[in-house]
Amino acid sequence: MPNLPSLAVATFAVFALASPLAATQKNGTLAQDFKLTDVNGKTVQLSQFRGKTVVLEWHNPGCPFVSKHYSSGNMQATQKAARQQGAIWLTINSGAEGKQGHMTGPEAKALIAKQKIQSTNYLLDAKGLVGKAYGAKTTPHMYIIDGSGTLVYQGGIDDKPTANTADIKDARNHVLAALSEIKSGEKVSVAQARPYGCSVKYAS
Repeated sequence: MPNLPSLAVATFAVFALASPLAATQKNGTLAQDFKLTDVNGKTVQLSQFRGKTVVLEWHNPGCPFVSKHYSSGNMQATQKAARQQGAIWLTINSGAEGKQGHMTGPEAKALIAKQKIQSTNYLLDAKGLVGKAYGAKTTPHMYIIDGSGTLVYQGGIDDKPTANTADIKDARNHVLAALSEIKSGEKVSVAQARPYGCSVKYAS
């Protein structure tokens, strides 16, 4: 390898781009970088948010578990609270064309307006490269990356693995709890939890 400045080497090490052969991401390791297109056709790269906490949310509007959190306003409220704390929220749709949940840019823009989605960006991953690189299994499946680029949480949004909106009231919101701990300089107490919901509809 040529003699690169130490910062450049560190940047390369921390943010290697996602590929379909990448291993599932592990807590305590550096999150793999990726590039995706948002609903406006703009390229968004994970590494552009270095220094900030980033939340990844896998999304499928046709999934009843996703509907539970959006129809109740729980997901939007969680998104808003995260962003008010200075976090970046990236909603990712890895649904393949022709399968449940797949959306084009215009379709996603209409959904964002209708449901008042509060994400920083809504990203399209129809080939499933980023979803597979992160090992996203369900919608929703949540990940949190801290300002150093380290994956500190992955799993469900809460501890009530049902599609019943009535369960939200008594649930522990793992995402909000982790964000609060990160903000306070504490270690995330629940770093991994069972993801629940519909399977991500990847391309074959």
